[in-house]
Amino acid sequence: MARERKHGRGPLWAWTGGGVLVAGVVAIIISSFVNSQGPTSTPPETVKRPASASAPPAEATSEVVDPSVADRGWVPEPITTDADAYIRDALEAAATFDPQLSDRDAWLTYLDTWFTPDTRYTSESDQRDAMATAQLELRQSIVLPENDWTSLGSEKGRVIATVNGEIDYVPVLEDPAGQMKIGTADVVLTFTRVDGDGTEHSYDEQVRVSVQVLCGGESVPTPNSDQQPGDCKVVRYFPEPMEP
Repeated sequence: MARERKHGRGPLWAWTGGGVLVAGVVAIIISSFVNSQGPTSTPPETVKRPASASAPPAEATSEVVDPSVADRGWVPEPITTDADAYIRDALEAAATFDPQLSDRDAWLTYLDTWFTPDTRYTSESDQRDAMATAQLELRQSIVLPENDWTSLGSEKGRVIATVNGEIDYVPVLEDPAGQMKIGTADVVLTFTRVDGDGTEHSYDEQVRVSVQVLCGGESVPTPNSDQQPGDCKVVRYFPEPMEP
């Protein structure tokens, strides 16, 4: 299984002194004198200055690709270059689901969006083939089999995965840039099922699993998201834990 993302300055106020009162008295005297001598001159036109348009507020950068997937019982993919944080969420995403909120095919299609091509292959066709193989391996050897999904759904069940403890890393072969990491961790799977009388029962199972991620300039972001090239993405999940 399994972005990094200001000090404001307060308004500056100006004021004028009490000389305004004196100026007002002088203005009255001058006005009286002019009125006694002849008609007053036409007052100058007031120039109206257009109000300056305020700049639109900058859009906040999202911390996840799509927060709405949580409503379907799935783990949102984080937007980050932190391999440790990303690996934790990637491991949890491959075992967190609710058959009452989505079907298995939709969940697996969503997990496909976490993947990026393996850049150790030089040709694009080889990269596509390797990614397709990794996604097939996810379906066949990593996630809950379809029969078990159906059984869990019949009992109104769900699973939530939680990564406990530290992430152990092993080196990735033929990665001179050092942008790939294989992380292994203990994952607690909390199964919840509902009896015929409506009573919920939960129990835990612990597994140890590994995932390989790419956090570097050549990772391919999810389309139409705030992800950028270089943000962490999944390369492959392993059917057996990869130990140091």
